[in-house]
Amino acid sequence: MITLSKATLGDIPAMREMVASEIKEGVILDRSEDEVATNIRSYVLAKDGEKLVGYTALHIHSPRLAEIRSLIVDQSYRGQKIGQRLVKFALEEAKELGVKEDVLVLTYSPQFFEKLGFKEINKEVIPEHKIWTDCIKCIHFPVCNEVALVYKVS
Repeated sequence: MITLSKATLGDIPAMREMVASEIKEGVILDRSEDEVATNIRSYVLAKDGEKLVGYTALHIHSPRLAEIRSLIVDQSYRGQKIGQRLVKFALEEAKELGVKEDVLVLTYSPQFFEKLGFKEINKEVIPEHKIWTDCIKCIHFPVCNEVALVYKVS
């Protein structure tokens, strides 16, 4: 049975191990151990017993904008709607925290998010601080094929 729970500092090594191949391929941004630790409260994990099988993070940019980051599900667990559960958990958390407008996602899999109610937007409308703090670290910057989508919270 897959359970969702908030991450703890002790989960960081397994989280970094799970995402390593996706980082090498440029699908997910590398986040240092310290960066993950600093933002540990934003992560939600999917576990099968004690085994980490997926996770994501809800990063708050402002009272109006949050972002779903680092969504990953173990290859052997894909197709079981774990990713959907993680995203829905993050969206509910955004509402509970009082995010007033949008939850952003940058992805190579826009169809997955569109099924959950996200709508594609032009990347030029993404706040500049997002681009300079995260995107500049990407191996694909400045030529990026990711699609920007938002979910309207309100």
